[in-house]
Amino acid sequence: MTFLRNFLIFCAIIWAIMYGLQMQFGAAVIHPKAYYILGFFAVLTGVTYWLTAVLLRANPDGFMVAFFGGMVLRLLLSLTLVLVFLYKGGGKEGHGTWTFLGSFFLMYFLFAGFEIWSILSNLRPFSKPGESQL
Repeated sequence: MTFLRNFLIFCAIIWAIMYGLQMQFGAAVIHPKAYYILGFFAVLTGVTYWLTAVLLRANPDGFMVAFFGGMVLRLLLSLTLVLVFLYKGGGKEGHGTWTFLGSFFLMYFLFAGFEIWSILSNLRPFSKPGESQL
């Protein structure tokens, strides 16, 4: 439940920042489809978290396989989203293409960083007894 609470707070903060920037600067800074990107990454992070949890219940020693499998899933689905955007005519928007790609990659790295932070913050209970903990 800690992950879900932190995840909802994280998404709310990103949404509030995006809303504030859009009210202040408009489409020059925040692409109109940026909220869809936020929803895409929120759902994708939830699905990869669920998938990792299911795989860990099946095989507790397979954490690395589950985690990196989730990262590969995130990468492939993200690449697919960008390619669909460009294929549907997003490349003809001029400056809008750059704001879309900027919003996309910023959120990609923010959500990947959140996943890594949430994993690192939960590693201490799983460390072996007798090892030094910093």
